[in-house]
Formats: sequence, C-alpha cells, structure tokens
Amino acid sequence: MALSTNPTCRTSTSALPKPYRFSSNLSHLPFKLQKFPFRPSAIKTPSIFCTIAREMEEEKKEREPAVFQRPDSFGRFGKFGGKYVPETLMYALTELESAFRSLSGDQDFQKELDGILKDYVGRESPLYFAERLTMHYKRPNGEGPDIYLKREDLNHTGAHKINNAVAQALLAKRLGKKRIIAETGAGQHGVATATVCARFGLQCVVYMGAQDMERQALNVFRMRLLGAEVRAVHSGTATLKDATSEAIRDWVTNVESTHYILGSVAGPHPYPMMVREFHAVIGKETRKQALEKWGGKPDVLVACVGGGSNAMGLFHEFVDDKDVRMIGVEAAGFGLDSGKHAATLTKGEVGVLHGAMSYLLQDEDGQIIEPHSISAGLDYPGVGPEHSFLKDIGRAEYYSCTDEEALEAFKRLSRLEGIIPALETSHALAFLEKLCPTLPNGAKLVLNCSGRGDKDVHTAIKHLQL
Repeated sequence: MALSTNPTCRTSTSALPKPYRFSSNLSHLPFKLQKFPFRPSAIKTPSIFCTIAREMEEEKKEREPAVFQRPDSFGRFGKFGGKYVPETLMYALTELESAFRSLSGDQDFQKELDGILKDYVGRESPLYFAERLTMHYKRPNGEGPDIYLKREDLNHTGAHKINNAVAQALLAKRLGKKRIIAETGAGQHGVATATVCARFGLQCVVYMGAQDMERQALNVFRMRLLGAEVRAVHSGTATLKDATSEAIRDWVTNVESTHYILGSVAGPHPYPMMVREFHAVIGKETRKQALEKWGGKPDVLVACVGGGSNAMGLFHEFVDDKDVRMIGVEAAGFGLDSGKHAATLTKGEVGVLHGAMSYLLQDEDGQIIEPHSISAGLDYPGVGPEHSFLKDIGRAEYYSCTDEEALEAFKRLSRLEGIIPALETSHALAFLEKLCPTLPNGAKLVLNCSGRGDKDVHTAIKHLQL
C-alpha cells in the first residue's frame, strides 16, 4: 500500500470500490444489521457517548443548523478522507461501519458503554478553573481571559485515549474478533488498548516505533505489564508513521480474526468518523459543565493536534456554534523554517497517507518528509481528514509551537497549578502565551488537558535545567 501519493499522479478514484457497497455475506455477525439510507438533510452521524443532561437538548435545538454532513455517504469531508486501501480491507471496513451504525442505536450496547465509562474510566472528567494560570495571563490592568482545563488527564490510564479504546473493544467483541492490534506513538493509546484488552480478555499486539519505545520506556513497561505484546518497528524513522504502517500490514494479513483499534481520527473511513464519535463525550460534557459553571458556552476551545483525536473530541460538539472559536496547536519542532517539525496543517500539502486523503508533510515527488517533535504523540506527518476540512472552510484555526515553547509550558503548568501535563498538551498550553493577550476580559477559554506528563518526565529531564 502506497503511504503517500501526489494528487496529480493518482489513479482515477472512479475505479475505487464504493465504500457503501454492503456485502450480502454478513450473516455470521452476532447481531442484526440495520440499513441506514443516506439522507442529505442529516446533520450528524449517530454517535456513541455518555447520556447528555436533558436540559442541554433544548439549547441544542436553538443552535444554527449545519449546512454540511460530516462525513458524506462516501466517507469524505469535502475532498478529504475516503478509503484508499487494498481490496483485502474493503470488506472489513464495510463490516466495521455497519456494526458501528447498528450499535449506535443498540440500547444494551449503550448501557454497557456508559457504565464502563463511568465506573471504569472515571467519566465525567472535571472542567477545572485554572485560577493561578488565569492570573498569570492577566494584563497590567487586571483584565484577561478565564482559563479552564478539561481534565482528560484524570481518566483511567492518564489520557483521553481510553474513551475510544473501550468503545472499540466492545465493538470488536460484538464482531467476534478476539485479537486486537493497535499503533502507538507516545504510548498512551497503546496503554489504553492494552488496558481494555486485559479488561475484556482479548489478545493484544501493539506496534511502536523503536525510537518512541526508547523515549517512552515507562509506557512500554506498562503495556507489557498489562499483557500486551509490544512489537518494535525499526523502518523509516521508527516513529508513529512507521508503527501505523506496520499495524495496517498486520491487519491486511489477519483481517478475519483481528480488529484494528486505530488511535486517532485518521485512516480510512469509517475510522475518522467513528473515533470522533467515541471521543465526542469530551465536548458534550464541556457544553454541559460550561452551562452549569457560568451559564453559557466557551468562547474559545484550544487543543493540541497530531492526528487530532483529542481536539476533534472537544471541537465536534461546537462545530455548528459559529461564535465559538476552535484552535488546534501543532508541533513546530525546531521551528517551521528548520524542516524539523510536525506542523502538517501549517506547512503540508494534500496527499494520501494510511488510507485517507488529508494534508501531509511531503516533498515534490509526493514522498513523506519525516516529521520531528519532542512529543512522540505529535510526531506524525499527517492529520485527520476532518481537521483538514475544517481548516479549508475556515471553521477552525491551526497554529504551532516549538519544542522549547512546549517545555516551558510543561514547567509553567506544573508550578502554577500542580498539574504535570503531557508534552502533547504542553503545545496547546504554550500557545496561550500568544493567544491570551488578544482575548477580551472575561472570555471563557477551555483547553483540553489531553494527558498527564508522567510518561514525559524522562524526556524533560534531558532538556530542563531545574
């Protein structure tokens, strides 16, 4: 499977199998499939999430209706997304989408998922007013925004990744798949996957770049302690891109017995849609908590973006609220002009990677340019197709922060709030230095604290002089 291709050199997409062509050989599934005809008027695909408070529904009805469907019936967000995969995987993807849509309306599945999210994961996660961080960004006249942290770092396993891992593991069980594979960069998705496999008694194999295994040794040990087999990937730069490629190769080979728990809103349809819906609980909780705390919506949402799952989980609920700014922060590495960065939406061009069309870091020949970030979770040359779409239509804003800026933010939050953030989250925190001086007094800013920083202490020790 080609990892990247220049759009001007692609073969015609008319030869690709239609993504909604359902096979008649689905009788082996342990549940009845439902048909979901395409309705152009539909605003959103069905979602699986914790139950929203009833009072939130009235406000939702008053919001401006969406003018587009995300994704469309072919799994595309505008020109982005789709299914650029070998024929071997087409049936598995169709089966997966069918199961996802069927289970979205399954009350027993919903009840089981909600129970696990509440009692095992620890949802809902707090919306925490960062008082001292807020004071830090007050201007000399005492004005400035109010900063709130959505505490996904308090979830079981220490990051947002568990939301998606739990739901996909339950889905895999309904599909009768007993072997799970996953890719991981920072190790948080790998740990989450290993955790749910231990919880549900599933075989687990995690692919991880050899370089990432070295800088995330703690998470490697955690995965193995949980019973997962961690396979080192030495090809390419031995980071997240290469781990993802190896996981896809495994899936092609073992598609009948294996479910691939992809960890981000990337990859072929239905993964960008499905992972987004499993993380949408973040934004739904944020809307409810904001209404309880100050009687309104956030003015600004901020999240780090690698593949983009934590950001999309926060953004999705508010995409149709035009008065809510959505800001994603990428990794600028050594600087945007250094060639050593992972700022895909800032410096990338359109291409195909890991089964979907999106913005990529690529050269003139369509070959992947290796990314760099001090954060293993942001060290990826692509991005989820919905982020590319939101960038192109101007609905979301995307900026970047360097390794050095992220390290300073890592230290700043630790000392001001007693919260050690992940280096991924630290990139979003670093952007507050540029953002906060531009915001009006009392603006409500919610930053997704996507993970805790225990895993990054070993890396930080090498760079911070304390």
